[in-house]
Amino acid sequence: MIYASVVLDIPTRAIDGAFDYALPPELADTVRVGSTVLVPLGNRQVVGYVVALSEEPPAGIDPAKTKPVSQDLAAPAFDEGAAAVARWMACEYACPLADAVRPFLAPGQKVKVVRDAPGEPWRLVQDSTGAVDERWAGLTPAAADFAPKKNAPRQRAVIEALAQGPQRVAELAATIPGAVSAVTALAKRGVVAVETRRHVRGGAEATSLSSAQAPRPKQLTAGQKAALAVIDAALEAGAGDVVLVDGVTGSGKTEVYLDAIEHALAAGRGALVLVPEISLTAQTVGRFRSRFGDDVAVLHSRLSAGERFDQWDLVRQGEARVVVGARSALFAPLADPGLIIIDEEHEGSYKQDKSPRYHAREVAARMARERGCALVLGSATPSLESLGRCRDGEYRGVKWTRVAMPERPGASRLPEVRVIDMAEQFRGGGRSVFSAPLADALRETVGRGEKAVLMLNRRGFANFLMCRECGCVPECPHCSCALTYHERGHSLVCHTCGRCWPVRAYPDPSCSCPNCGSRYMGAYGVGTQRVEDELRMILPEGVQVIRMDADTTRAKGAHQKLLEAFDAADSAVLVGTQMIAKGLDFPEVTLVGVINADTMLKLPDFRAAERTYDLLEQVAGRAGRGERPGQVIVQTYWATHPAMRAVEGHDRELFLASELAEREDAGYPPFSRLGNVVLWGRSDKDTRAASAKVAETIRENVTGQAGWEVLGPTDCVKARAKDFFRRHVMVKAPVDADLGGVLGAAAASLGAPKGINMSVDIDAYDMM
Repeated sequence: MIYASVVLDIPTRAIDGAFDYALPPELADTVRVGSTVLVPLGNRQVVGYVVALSEEPPAGIDPAKTKPVSQDLAAPAFDEGAAAVARWMACEYACPLADAVRPFLAPGQKVKVVRDAPGEPWRLVQDSTGAVDERWAGLTPAAADFAPKKNAPRQRAVIEALAQGPQRVAELAATIPGAVSAVTALAKRGVVAVETRRHVRGGAEATSLSSAQAPRPKQLTAGQKAALAVIDAALEAGAGDVVLVDGVTGSGKTEVYLDAIEHALAAGRGALVLVPEISLTAQTVGRFRSRFGDDVAVLHSRLSAGERFDQWDLVRQGEARVVVGARSALFAPLADPGLIIIDEEHEGSYKQDKSPRYHAREVAARMARERGCALVLGSATPSLESLGRCRDGEYRGVKWTRVAMPERPGASRLPEVRVIDMAEQFRGGGRSVFSAPLADALRETVGRGEKAVLMLNRRGFANFLMCRECGCVPECPHCSCALTYHERGHSLVCHTCGRCWPVRAYPDPSCSCPNCGSRYMGAYGVGTQRVEDELRMILPEGVQVIRMDADTTRAKGAHQKLLEAFDAADSAVLVGTQMIAKGLDFPEVTLVGVINADTMLKLPDFRAAERTYDLLEQVAGRAGRGERPGQVIVQTYWATHPAMRAVEGHDRELFLASELAEREDAGYPPFSRLGNVVLWGRSDKDTRAASAKVAETIRENVTGQAGWEVLGPTDCVKARAKDFFRRHVMVKAPVDADLGGVLGAAAASLGAPKGINMSVDIDAYDMM
């Protein structure tokens, strides 16, 4: 008898871990690790996932009393190695094991089962993602001697169409009325052969971007050769070694990735490549497809459910050995990965904000160790955690190595950076969004027929409206945040809950203060819409201005279309949020402007300075990537901040010295681990009581242990969101501590208080 260890997909912490079931003989040949099955639990049937198989009966349980698996619902989605990673994720991130298994499942797979008729087998609900087969028709040798009757014009038309080559029956039907019946009749006569072929959705990713090509360079730079040598050594070692490629922007990290993947494929292994932004997918996929062709599968959230399934299934079937995508692509069912590559590894988008709240870098490191492959992290601004591990040389028993790539290939050089103090501009009479140096540089750049990129990490027309008589700022009645003013459509939008309210344009009398009734409402702050409008006023007519933010990229394929328009223009300015700050490679861009570099610097977040430095250094790297020199103009009200001075001098140590000293003094990562337990509910009183109990439990569990600190409970920075009151407890722990175990135990002890939701975030990134 074979016994299956099954994780039940039930949304509760009370039922966690795996349960043992017997496999009946009729299922012994089909159920494998990774299969989705239906099993009995009490008096009901529930969906579960097989994470282990054994011929030994469960310890301490009478085999005769072990319940059998009821039905096999879906083919295996993962293997033993993935199951081991899922178990580690459940412990590391204090989440139910079912939550840790879900990322490995087929895209669109639901927990719900249905029956087509009473007595029929149960069927797992798929989100319209099943494989799609298409009927193709083609002529047989018998067609050469076949002549349709005079009264069969449709058969004649079908034969003439198929003479050019096989076609989909659906295409024939669209162009020839009655083609389906004609194909059926011809197939009976043996003139036409009809076959079923798998239709693969989501694989095109066609783009006209010139930068989406990856021509092989004549020779590699010294830095590229050194990085490739270390990666090859890690690949050969097969011990899960981590290589940090620390290369300046434009240093050719992508070429290193491509060459390393070629070596992995030559060794018979595959590769996973993660990028942080969907906006980079078209360029990145284009580069990889130009080198590896149809061996590349693409996985990201902008694909439809069916497209994601087809790409995922290509990987499962072994038809694609290179996977490129965003964070979730890490869980693709690649049988034998030799390389896992995380580009721009410092990016916060690699941290998942829903259970399981994993960080892709940490899961990839565990996966590399489990699979015996190499993990490559690439960035021009590596995270402080990665730099610290490379300095130590080892982390959790795995070797970490840093390789520097300080030069750009060919004639390309790092751009000159100027930091403009906007306070001085204001004292000198400047009132425009653009400082005088930036406005002059923009005119000169477009005058030479070159391109520019302007970044502002704020969408909308203005940050907020404010009454000039009483100072009232309209806030969202459902959230603790000011409403953002969008001039186009004249609306106030809450960027937390998404609600919006129409307003009349100032100075219309109907635009009045909700507090005092004054009609003197002024727009304060700067958004991408306002930058776009003012930019059109200072530039010559005919210069194309393209805005790229969350509002203009909602539609599928919008990222790619906007970038293609920018690439095709003779002279243009791209205005956008941080999505344009990284990965984009346009040799014609010679000017980069940052409208307000302080957007994130003033946030109540210990990572604010690091994120500001990373963003500025990354966006600065978009300039001067071709033969023409580039320049960067950064506008700020805090010109003396170490992050600004470091970007201006391309000297990271100016920033690291002060930042690491502050982090160590305050006990923040990389000198500790940080956990954040957030509770929210519609009752402020109940939320406060629950958060106090969690904090008390954690304190009891860590009392007397060195290096632990429990802060709170207190209101979140966003104390109210979508009508929910929010409180949190923050925990600092030693770097080698079992933070997930401690916080998971505290969460489990609380149970499930009525009306209270709770999340446990290990190695937290979002403290808002």
